[in-house]
Amino acid sequence: MTTMTNAPMNLIDGDWKGIEGDGIVSVMPAHPDRVVWSGTSSVGAVHEGIGAARSALSAWAATPVEARIGALRAFQEIAKARVDALAELISDETGKALWESKGEAGLIAAKVDITLEEGEWSGRHRVTDFEFPMGETKSARCHFKPHGVMGVVGPFNFPAHLPNGHIVPALLTGNTIVFKPSDKAPAVGQMLASWYQEALESVGAPRGVFNLVHGGVAESIALCGSTDVDGVLFTGSWGAGRAILEANLDQPGKIIALEMGGNNPAIVMGDADLEQALVEVVRCAFNTTGQRCTSTRRLIVHESVADRFIPAVVKAASMLVVGDPRAEEPVFMGPIISAEAREAVFAFERKAAANGGRVLLESTGLPGHEGYYVTPSVIEVPRFDVGVDDCGCDEEVFGPLLRVTTVSSYEEAIEQANATRYGLSASIFTGDEGLKERFLREGRAGCLNINCGTAGASSKLAFGGLGLSGNHRPAGAFALDYTAYPVASMIERGDAKGVVNGMAFDPAWLK
Repeated sequence: MTTMTNAPMNLIDGDWKGIEGDGIVSVMPAHPDRVVWSGTSSVGAVHEGIGAARSALSAWAATPVEARIGALRAFQEIAKARVDALAELISDETGKALWESKGEAGLIAAKVDITLEEGEWSGRHRVTDFEFPMGETKSARCHFKPHGVMGVVGPFNFPAHLPNGHIVPALLTGNTIVFKPSDKAPAVGQMLASWYQEALESVGAPRGVFNLVHGGVAESIALCGSTDVDGVLFTGSWGAGRAILEANLDQPGKIIALEMGGNNPAIVMGDADLEQALVEVVRCAFNTTGQRCTSTRRLIVHESVADRFIPAVVKAASMLVVGDPRAEEPVFMGPIISAEAREAVFAFERKAAANGGRVLLESTGLPGHEGYYVTPSVIEVPRFDVGVDDCGCDEEVFGPLLRVTTVSSYEEAIEQANATRYGLSASIFTGDEGLKERFLREGRAGCLNINCGTAGASSKLAFGGLGLSGNHRPAGAFALDYTAYPVASMIERGDAKGVVNGMAFDPAWLK
């Protein structure tokens, strides 16, 4: 049995519409013979969802912010009450270990509090109207307006938390939503959508404020490229993000917020606390079965500790417990999302070995288990380089595969760390205060961590990256910044007139 309780449906203009079929099928990665969700959507449904969101926009944008907050608070209470059901469904549909799924499910309600927080450091402060005098009777005002219809495209690795991070701030600032979940995790997306619809109905919100449309590539293209969509809020791969940018070359006014992948480095210097570094590196390389955008993919170790540290990483990785995500005994990680994803890990390992890499820990399946299990892999490489196609190539492998190299200095380490077209997350482990400051200055990533791993982030900070990792529209606490735009106004409350040199004016002309 799975935890999916409702038949596959789209939500359009407040109505649930069944979509029977097998155009999209999600199965349990731990038990691939068990179907979680199966349905067939259409491009036509995407256009219907966009139309419903467009029709609801004026009324929702005009709804007082206190009422919009009421809707989000109602959603928050639903999310708190049903956190276990969501966690179980995440675990079933993605293969994520249940302890991790519970962590994700708990973030859904928390996002409301973080979004609504006030204060000079908060995201809400940056989209709050302000006014100042320009003279005795004239003032200047800045107020914020919603972009309009927002297309939210979700990923499979955090199928509830990451789209929710776009949706909550977008609704607060008065936008309407068309949400397309990942075709690998449609059931989780549908559960999240049902909570939003229930909350919106409970406060009497206009129909069509939130719409759910399932689909694959064709539906994503229709949503992201539509001229009736004012913004695309996307989390996923660089390839998909590039397609979104390409589809909108003739729509420069559309807001595009992309959070994509990473080829994230961790540097371990000779003076590091090696116990701390070992735990953090291994945890962040392999949790969520290596399927986080912020997973540690490249490990750079100073030669003075390499002989101790690298074998310890291999040992710790080899002892991670891989198993059924719902197992009663402690399990560190479950299966990977699909057979194709598992084969991609194996294929890259073979490629690296054939091109100069030394496999220190070989990735395999899990004997006696039918699911898409894959054990950790550790590969030693001579160096990392953007311009090569060998074992040190700049390629994101979305699975539990860690490559490691050795360096002789900090200068070489930071050069290796920055040898990537991506730029999402990076870490350094050191006790040297000077190196910590240099790393914060010289590291090329949107998330730079000191003495903690690359994976994981604070929702009260920005979350985004550079290069192929993002387009300078970070999510997290900064998501509010891309859900509203500033409007500048000058307001004259007296009878002042701007007559200037060389300009003639006579009140008699108006009589």
